Amino acid sequence: MPEPKSRHPVRAGLDMLYNVSGAIGAVSLVVMLSTIVLQMAARWTGHVFPGATNYAGYFMACASFFALAYTLNHGAHIRVSLVLTRLGRFRRLGEIWCFSIGTMLAAYFAYYAIKTTYWSKKLHDISQGQDATPIWIPQLAMCVGTVVLTIALADHLFRLVFFGETELTSETIKDHYSE
Repeated sequence: MPEPKSRHPVRAGLDMLYNVSGAIGAVSLVVMLSTIVLQMAARWTGHVFPGATNYAGYFMACASFFALAYTLNHGAHIRVSLVLTRLGRFRRLGEIWCFSIGTMLAAYFAYYAIKTTYWSKKLHDISQGQDATPIWIPQLAMCVGTVVLTIALADHLFRLVFFGETELTSETIKDHYSE
C-alpha cells in the first residue's frame, strides 16, 4: 500500500487559514440569525433590543468577507469558465491573467479597507444607529476577510504560474456542483 503523500506545511497552513475563515463566516451567519430571532422575541414580549438591526448587519458583513477565501478555494465563485474554455491552448494564459487581475483588485481593496479602519479608529468614529458601536470593530472583519482573499488569490496565481495547475479546474467545479 503506497504511503500517502504528505502536504507541505505552507500548503496545510494556507488551507487551514481558508477553512478557519470559512468557519468564522459560518458562525457569523448563525450569530446573525440568533440576533434576528432575539430581536423578534424582544418585540413580541414588548421589550427593546437596541441596535439589533445594526448588529445583524455587522455579522452579515463579517460572514460575507470571511467566506470569500473559503468560497474561492472551493470553486464556488462565479468564474469566467465559458470564456476560458474557448481559449483552447491559451487557457492557462487566460487563467493567469484572471488571477493576476483578481489578486491586484483584492490587494487594492484590502489596502483601502485597512486604511479606512485605521482612520475610523483614529477618529473615534461610531455607528449612526442606537448601538453607538465604534465602527472600526465591525470593519475589522472587512480587513481580515479581504486580506485572506488576497492571500488566496495570490496562492492560486502562484500555483498556476509555477506548477501549472490550481485546484480550481473545471472538473473540480463540475464535481462540486454535481454533489
